[in-house]
Amino acid sequence: MNIQAILEKAVIEKASDLFIVAGRGISTRENGTIRQIEDIRLTPEDTEHLLRGIYDLARRDIHTLEQKGDDDFSFAIQGLSRFRVSAYKQRGTYSAVIRIITFELPNPDDLNIPQQIIRLGECKKGMVLITGAAGSGKSTTLACIIDHINKTRQKHIITLEDPLEFLHRHEQSIVSQREINVDTENYVTALRAALRQSPDVVLLGEMRDYETIDVAMTAAETGHLLFSTLHTIGAANTIDRIIDVFPANEQHQIAVQLSMVLTAVVSQQLVPTVDGTMTPAFEIMVVNPAIRNIIRDNKIPQLDGILYSSNNENLMSMDTSLFHLYQQGRISKETALTYATNPEMMKKKLQ
Repeated sequence: MNIQAILEKAVIEKASDLFIVAGRGISTRENGTIRQIEDIRLTPEDTEHLLRGIYDLARRDIHTLEQKGDDDFSFAIQGLSRFRVSAYKQRGTYSAVIRIITFELPNPDDLNIPQQIIRLGECKKGMVLITGAAGSGKSTTLACIIDHINKTRQKHIITLEDPLEFLHRHEQSIVSQREINVDTENYVTALRAALRQSPDVVLLGEMRDYETIDVAMTAAETGHLLFSTLHTIGAANTIDRIIDVFPANEQHQIAVQLSMVLTAVVSQQLVPTVDGTMTPAFEIMVVNPAIRNIIRDNKIPQLDGILYSSNNENLMSMDTSLFHLYQQGRISKETALTYATNPEMMKKKLQ
């Protein structure tokens, strides 16, 4: 089994992910559906052989995987694609899920990302959060926003990612891309260092814990434009998650601080279309004075009502986005109901 040939096949077939797991044939995810591309079931020896081939292509030592049982990294094959690898052990055997990332930066119009989201790159300062489940396209949306800044503004952009996915060339802006565990120790160390590197825009791959969120909020408070992601769905859940990370005696102060630094929360999910592909649906909340007051007073549940009743393109609920996709004939009634946050209200809209 030649791992490079397998990767080439996955790229040609436009798969988003490649799965190498013992007991099953090599599989890919295409438009949200997993299918086997090889009928032969992989043995533990097969998966170890394929994983060692991947590490050889990446010119990386397999020691971390052997010692810790998990390893995340990315690599590129010239003329083919970039790959983000999450290697792990399961039942004592080597396994991997490989995300396929094209060299070309994505075009937001091709991916149906609305312009009001791309224009968030024109904000002067504050914190912009892109949220959603794993695999919902958060990194792709951020890459489109960073690309827009790079092409239209003269800024210093610092990205801190684990691992690097999309590569940005210097255009109007200077783009410094740092990979965690390769170029720097961890997110907190890199973010603190970034504040001394004259940044205008900072992309923080993920706000994982209390310390990272604390430093990120300080960065946004000191006049930088900061983008990051959280594995939450919905603006209200996102704000609650940030506040709840802090000790109870600090939560009021954090709510006040967050009300001042938060610029926007975008939540996204990928939904199946009628033609068998996937398209994103978005909840968009660009913060205005009324929303700042709600966050400061910790009346977070009111946010859902504001988004649901709004007709403004900068305040849009997930269900409104799904309803628009249904009106355009791009998703079915069943899909709109399945992915709705309020199925009862969606059912009334669809009648």
